[in-house]
Amino acid sequence: MPEPNAQNADLSALSIDRSRKADRPRRWPKWLHLLWLLLPVVVFFAYQYTLKEVAPAKSVKVDTVRRLTGSDAAADLVATGYVVAQIKAAVSSKATGRLVMLNFEEGDKVTVGQVIAKLENDDFIANLELYRAYLKQYRADSLAAALNYNRQVKLLAAGHTTDEVVEQATADYDRATANVEAGLAQVKAAEVAVENTIIRAPFDGTVLTKDADVGEMVAPLAASASSRGAVVTIADMSSLEVEADVSESNIQKVKVDQPCEIVLDAYPSMKYSGYVKKIVPTADRSRATVMVKVAFYDKDDRVLPEMSARVNFMPVEGAQTTPEPEQVLVINNDAVAMRDGRPVVFRLDNGYARLTEVSLGRKLGGVTEVLSGLPSGTSVILNPPGGLTDGDKVEISE
Repeated sequence: MPEPNAQNADLSALSIDRSRKADRPRRWPKWLHLLWLLLPVVVFFAYQYTLKEVAPAKSVKVDTVRRLTGSDAAADLVATGYVVAQIKAAVSSKATGRLVMLNFEEGDKVTVGQVIAKLENDDFIANLELYRAYLKQYRADSLAAALNYNRQVKLLAAGHTTDEVVEQATADYDRATANVEAGLAQVKAAEVAVENTIIRAPFDGTVLTKDADVGEMVAPLAASASSRGAVVTIADMSSLEVEADVSESNIQKVKVDQPCEIVLDAYPSMKYSGYVKKIVPTADRSRATVMVKVAFYDKDDRVLPEMSARVNFMPVEGAQTTPEPEQVLVINNDAVAMRDGRPVVFRLDNGYARLTEVSLGRKLGGVTEVLSGLPSGTSVILNPPGGLTDGDKVEISE
């Protein structure tokens, strides 16, 4: 086979064709790079949104922003408290024994000295009869000693006896007289012991609670778990007053004889007139409050001990007071929270909590005046949890 001739070879195939551009790596569009940069952000917010949507709703309680009118809005101060009987006693016995008679139940009226209950007292009565018998014996001995003394005195005057016999008769008479006095004291002590088993009413009142039943042991100090300390608790219903706790910062607004309006929570439509009877001269350091006792001008049978009440402290007649609006917008105190040192509330908005800043005014008992930030009728969350934030899903608890 003939070898190729190098001179005749076509060297054009080895030349570089500069007319064709070299293949370059394909470049992505700029918008696609931007998309890749935004994708993590979109995924993050989508995850947060999805997490919020599928997260369980927080259970909350709600209340409504409302308006106060009339005396509720005109009050200088509002405080809450309880109706308390100023004359009240847990009636018990001074003796220990088994309860055998109970004459009254809750709601019954009693008069001073009336027998409420009686303890088993056969042993005390037996002792009383024994001491009475001793007293009869002592009196008989005293009579005999007195007769002997008189006889000896006459015999001494007639010269038929001696001074020693008269002196002995005198000593016997004195001893018999002392025995009579001791017997009287013993009978009195036995009568007191019997009386201690009879429980009487210390004053006119109404039985509030029955603390023991027939057959139970009653002891003055209830020394054991099986014994009762009191039989009944009675109170003088005419001594009912409202004991209200007023904040130390507002106590300067309260004066003795200041007119008040009392509203019982059980009867919110009823308003009782009253006045400040006493400002207790001490404060409760744990709650920073001062107790104020408010007496009723008029009350009826619906006013009962331990009822919760609201007291509106009205302006003192003749005092310089700024005119109050006819209506005051108020919110429950439990709905107010502090965020960054500012008062806020959480509105209920279609199942979500919405943080709202508010401007607050006077505290009127369990509510606070709202100056701005909320319209009337808004549903607000009570006692919002510390971790509650704007936009959290919530549900109303029953």
